Amino acid sequence: MLFAGALDRSGFELFLALAMGHFLGDFGLQSDRMAVEKCRGKDQTLPWQWWLTAHAGIHAFLVTLITGSAWLGLAEWLLHALIDIGKCRHAYGLGIDQLLHLSCKALWVILLFYGLSATR
Repeated sequence: MLFAGALDRSGFELFLALAMGHFLGDFGLQSDRMAVEKCRGKDQTLPWQWWLTAHAGIHAFLVTLITGSAWLGLAEWLLHALIDIGKCRHAYGLGIDQLLHLSCKALWVILLFYGLSATR
């Protein structure tokens, strides 16, 4: 786990690490081609599903690495893809897209501190 002792740190510190990971995944590690072709109808080099799955998978990996929870990584993979599908369909713009993604990060912190830790 990259964020060693996730539950030994404050929830705010964990949220910050997840937010930093998110911006790395959405802006640093996402190529221009991936950003465009992950949307249905814009795919030219690979089917859009592959681009979207790969992009959401990068986020899943980052969440898993930071939290140490593959289950949260899997949840991130699914929700990140669904949120991006909504943006691709023009249901909302970049601001709401980013707010939804960061809300997921807050949810992971809540689950780690109050949900998953209760079973340990």
